[in-house]
Amino acid sequence: MEARLSLILFLLSILSLISLSFAHDLQIVNSERRIDLTSHIVKVFLTFKVENTGTSPASEFLLAFPPAQADHLALVKAAVAVGKKKKKIYIPLDVSPTELPDAPNRAKFTSISLKNPLNAVEISQSESQLVYYHDSAIILSPYFIKQQTTFIKTPNTRVESFSRVDPTSRAGTELKYGPYVDRAPYSFSPITIHFENNNPLAVVEELVREVEVSHWGSLQITDHYKLAHAGARHKGVFSRVEYQSRPTISGISSFKHLLALLPPRSELEIEPRYPLFGGWKATFVIGYSLPLQDFLFEAPDGRPYLNFSLGCPLLETVVDKLTIKVVLPEGSQDPSAKVPFPVKQHLETSYSYLDIVGRTVVVLEKTNVVPEHNSPFEVNFQPVVMVYYTFKPFFMLAEPLMLASVFFLFFVACVAYLHVDFSISKSYNGHGFEQVGLNRQHVPLY
Repeated sequence: MEARLSLILFLLSILSLISLSFAHDLQIVNSERRIDLTSHIVKVFLTFKVENTGTSPASEFLLAFPPAQADHLALVKAAVAVGKKKKKIYIPLDVSPTELPDAPNRAKFTSISLKNPLNAVEISQSESQLVYYHDSAIILSPYFIKQQTTFIKTPNTRVESFSRVDPTSRAGTELKYGPYVDRAPYSFSPITIHFENNNPLAVVEELVREVEVSHWGSLQITDHYKLAHAGARHKGVFSRVEYQSRPTISGISSFKHLLALLPPRSELEIEPRYPLFGGWKATFVIGYSLPLQDFLFEAPDGRPYLNFSLGCPLLETVVDKLTIKVVLPEGSQDPSAKVPFPVKQHLETSYSYLDIVGRTVVVLEKTNVVPEHNSPFEVNFQPVVMVYYTFKPFFMLAEPLMLASVFFLFFVACVAYLHVDFSISKSYNGHGFEQVGLNRQHVPLY
């Protein structure tokens, strides 16, 4: 006689709000599973610590089951913990089966409706910003490691919690994991560090840089910024009185100004009208001109090339999406770009004033750009390998000749207009010109 096992699952969800800068949607920070096999009824207790790292609230949590367990699943219960220690209570949550198309491994899902939507983390103006860091205490490597040690430095001495993988030690702002000896390839030991980080998390969501090259001696640069504070969202209203009266405490994680390094050796300090708190955004444009002789050079084979920096001029910022558009002079053909790291490249055509055939535009796109990417790149007006061309100087004179021709034709038209008679009637006078008019005769009356 074959015994049949029924699976009863009691799900205990503990929801918490924390700050994480560069993740999306829901993420399980910590989980614990306890399986009771002491009877013919299998009981599984799951405890989840969940965070919302996206930008929109989450109202449900999905629980996945393998097909073998889903067929014998008898009961699912879920509750959320409210309060701490002795005052902790559990509030039941609604549970209902759901289906997801194209679920991997034929998994079955159960939807748990949250009483209150799980919002992204929010802190008040006077609160500190706490963040999580997830990694491994052991270096992930395909090779055998005889001995290894990991050192992690935090911004300050306030560390709420950290995982221990013995031997683990802490001294001031530094955590030490190891030394670990004789670790097999692909060893992994996850760790989580919960610490205070009040540094402004300045993130440029999108940066579009237009670099316009003119062989008349100038390089015009226009940067379009979409800046955001990617830290914990600001809760409540902004109090400028509190902000100015307690500058060391109020808004400690906000940023009040930004410093940009502009070529060749200039600094630009940008100060918004108001400090940016978590979740706040700002858009602005920076435009400036540079002498072309500092960036345009000639290769040994006679090809001109532009040497320019790729990264973001703003210090200590991360760029989610960077787009650089190098607008070459009209008449440039078949350009190519050499960059020391992988980027997406394609060509476009733009038209400006008095353009005839349009200007070739080299478009470079890269995601997740950090200050270390701020290295020079080269744009060759001719392909690097096997494709050659010559930039005809005539194209530099095309616009001046066009303007001169327009003015010349305009003056010719004016002269012709002044010397042409557009009257309808004709007349002759005593000098041989015909006059057309009304003849009047006086007839005497008798």
